[in-house]
Amino acid sequence: MNVQGLRRESWGFVVGSLLFGLAAVPAYGHWVGIDVDNVTYFVGSLFFTASGFIALRLSGRPVPGSESEKVEHFDWWAAAVQFVGTVLFNVSTGVALVAGLTAAQADKWVWRPDVFGSAAFLVASALAVVATTETDKLWDPHARNWRSTWSNMVGSIAFGISAVGAFVRPATGDPENASMANLGTLAGAVCFLAAALLMRPLGRVPNNS
Repeated sequence: MNVQGLRRESWGFVVGSLLFGLAAVPAYGHWVGIDVDNVTYFVGSLFFTASGFIALRLSGRPVPGSESEKVEHFDWWAAAVQFVGTVLFNVSTGVALVAGLTAAQADKWVWRPDVFGSAAFLVASALAVVATTETDKLWDPHARNWRSTWSNMVGSIAFGISAVGAFVRPATGDPENASMANLGTLAGAVCFLAAALLMRPLGRVPNNS
């Protein structure tokens, strides 16, 4: 199979990153309102999850076994942990659509999944960086490159900073630092967009069927 242009999983990360970045711009939120802004985040998270699933299961990536190179285990786990992170973002952005959440509910169903999702992205990025050191031993040598993996790493750090700023104070129901949350999300989205665009397309992938 010969895929031209972006890798299949990259397209969803491109769209998801654009939507997250758009939703993080305060002017957009003021223009469309909080409900549409939250929907933008949620739709973006669905694109992330779809691409995460493609990266893990549908791109030809074999589940590593005893005969696999060590670096292939890091590569597979990077994709697996990243997929878990995208699902957690589905939860946090999806629940944020519910109006009238108390501070406790927002903490449990929005902020915590957001924090765990950001942590999963950070772990996945670290595993991907390790896999980048020996790309010649991967099932697909083009699956990782240092520019995209480090862009993902910076983006994951930015998402983590955003999660800290998004903590809802129980006493007031307001986020700890809304500007930090928005700026971190915007910076992370830009980094993830760059990482997706920097991924080289698949060459010929062996048919395992």
